[in-house]
Amino acid sequence: MSVPRRVVHEVHSVEIGAATRYAQHQLVVGRDQSRALFADPALASVRVHVAVPGDRVRVVAPLDVVEPRTKGSAVVLGGGVFPGWMAPVNRKREGDIHVLRGAAVLAAGYLPRNQEGLIDMSGPAAQRSPFARTNNVVIEFDRADGASWQEAEVAVRRGLLRLAVHLADAAVDAPPDVIEEPAPPHRPGTPTGGLPRVGVITNLQTQGAFKDVFVYGRSMAGSLPTLFDPAEIEDGAVVSGQYGHPALRNPTYLHQNHPVIAELRARDGQDLCFAGVVLCPEPVELAHKELVSTHAAWLCRAAGFDAAIVTKEGAGNADNDLMLKVDALEADGLTAVALYAELSGADGTGPPLVAGPRRGAVVSTGNYDQRVTLPAVEWALGGARLGIADAEATAAVEVPTAAILSALSPLGAGWLTCRSEQQWEGVA
Repeated sequence: MSVPRRVVHEVHSVEIGAATRYAQHQLVVGRDQSRALFADPALASVRVHVAVPGDRVRVVAPLDVVEPRTKGSAVVLGGGVFPGWMAPVNRKREGDIHVLRGAAVLAAGYLPRNQEGLIDMSGPAAQRSPFARTNNVVIEFDRADGASWQEAEVAVRRGLLRLAVHLADAAVDAPPDVIEEPAPPHRPGTPTGGLPRVGVITNLQTQGAFKDVFVYGRSMAGSLPTLFDPAEIEDGAVVSGQYGHPALRNPTYLHQNHPVIAELRARDGQDLCFAGVVLCPEPVELAHKELVSTHAAWLCRAAGFDAAIVTKEGAGNADNDLMLKVDALEADGLTAVALYAELSGADGTGPPLVAGPRRGAVVSTGNYDQRVTLPAVEWALGGARLGIADAEATAAVEVPTAAILSALSPLGAGWLTCRSEQQWEGVA
């Protein structure tokens, strides 16, 4: 199977300038060019800023985050990035993909159903969010009079994707730092040398406006689980429109750099064979959850999986989706492992998780309720106040880890872990 290569251009610094350009690991972002990419009747104005690691800046109410990527001339062949949004859907995946590694574009500001979070670019919170380690181009926006919030949200999403492509286009002719050739999944019937075939089930939030994830430009809501080539996901087939549970949110950037897929690819041929990716919705109705879980297990079996790592997005409803899939996999004879953030109280002593009768194994990504004290910062983007702390956005505050963007990433992008000191009935 032919797999597109990653042509990686590292970004060590970002600044605002007159025109966009990339050279010697420095990305200059053209302010007016960037604003023009957000031109839409639903937006009254946009502002372009930079926030880089070590800055004493706080990004309040972060929305989606996107890694700059492009396929350059492959767009002419219908093989561009973000298919369904920026390019036609083409599952042949022509063309290498150019990646600005170390850079990100993100939006910040008010949207309905956006559960307020933050990114601190320095201090204790910077150790928790993966986006405190990227050189960020931050977009603030104002909704136009008469426009709905949904229209404004779509405009911001399209603008972010356009900006991500625009920035990456600047590096297409630059010499790459590295060219990576990711391992393709092993399809049923291919020899494995006795190694187990391990795949990924990734649950996507599908709870309506502002809590939705798009696959090829359409909501995954109402869909059945589907087997995807990971190269499709790298191309940007999965785009987030989900703004709930900041610490448990999977922005587009994390789908582009799916940590579980990356780890399985890295270990392919060593102690396992990478078997593929199944994308699933997270429906609201119990009967639909059970149907999706049963079908996901059947699909994994049909695709030849011996084991699956299951990820989720959000909490509450999403916890049930996660454990129903684990239960269905184990009932079908497949080994299941879930990535799961614990909700065990500020001191970590509460019952930590939801578990089904066949719970498989669980890997903790940290404690949702743990409190973190954050020092004051010099300036803030995304808003003047931090509502979750009822304080000025620049003030010293104490917040739960739940407020820090992707700190407890259900895709495994965080670094926090917990260890239970006692066994809970039905959970140990």
